[in-house]
Amino acid sequence: MRPMLATRGDHVPVGDDWIHEVKWDGMRVIVEVAAGRTRLTSRNGNDVTGAFPELATLEVPDLVLDGEVVAFTDGRPDFGALATRFQRRGRGALRGAEAVPATLLAFDVLRLGERDLRREPLSVRRELLESLHLGDDQVQVPPTYDDGQMLLEATRAQSLEGIVSKRLASRYEEGVRSRSWLKFAHRARTSWVVGGWRFETGSTSRIGAVLVGEPTEAGFLYRGRVGSGITGRVGVALKETLEAYAVDANPFDDEVPRPDRLGTQWVRPEVVVDVESLGFSSGGRLRQPSFRGVRVDLSPDDLRSQSREADDA
Repeated sequence: MRPMLATRGDHVPVGDDWIHEVKWDGMRVIVEVAAGRTRLTSRNGNDVTGAFPELATLEVPDLVLDGEVVAFTDGRPDFGALATRFQRRGRGALRGAEAVPATLLAFDVLRLGERDLRREPLSVRRELLESLHLGDDQVQVPPTYDDGQMLLEATRAQSLEGIVSKRLASRYEEGVRSRSWLKFAHRARTSWVVGGWRFETGSTSRIGAVLVGEPTEAGFLYRGRVGSGITGRVGVALKETLEAYAVDANPFDDEVPRPDRLGTQWVRPEVVVDVESLGFSSGGRLRQPSFRGVRVDLSPDDLRSQSREADDA
């Protein structure tokens, strides 16, 4: 099952036909619980249950939930902390769960027992979800709000990701980017594919930057060098990931400037990362980009089918 996706909005809707939610900084998942066993599936259909062992045995009835896995640091969503857990399994995942426990924030219910709810309006699905009284260290149901503009300003003041506005009459459109759900993000975050990486200046062991690009009908096009945000354990884990995709040839189909090419270790364009930036320069390069984390829930094919916009979770 593929989740319903929100479209980027240009103004927050008003009126009783809409509800508004906080846009959390996490990983979108579909959660299936049957006979006491839980399965978490990422946006692109990958089973990610092994990365979050603390969520593998939810004490809830048989159902299917739509939600987001979020890691909190000092009470705030921390995508970077969550990203370090995406690739861990087994003992590594257990250690990650102890160090940075994840919480499932459930905002929709798609099936309850044998009842398929996808053709029911959101107002009915939300009422059923709240009637389950979910709420513990593992799973929570975040509140909804009537005043979207107020919530947008409140999330901006708290440096949160943004909001999502949802039409109460909307049915669940599986795998569709719908205008019945509108997203409003405060920060410009986009997803890109890594085509190479460079050592930190003066180092022969630490990664200093990645070269990212965009899969398009015209080929794999260069979008810039990203160095900010790659530090400490984040850099170590990223380097280990990218070394598995090493190739000799430059994978970009357009020109990479000589200062960026020099010393670059090329990789197959398969690893997707999230980047925050101030948009694009006149030359089509990312402005002041900052690395946020690896996205194991997205593939290059996913990026080909979506426009250049903020986080699609």
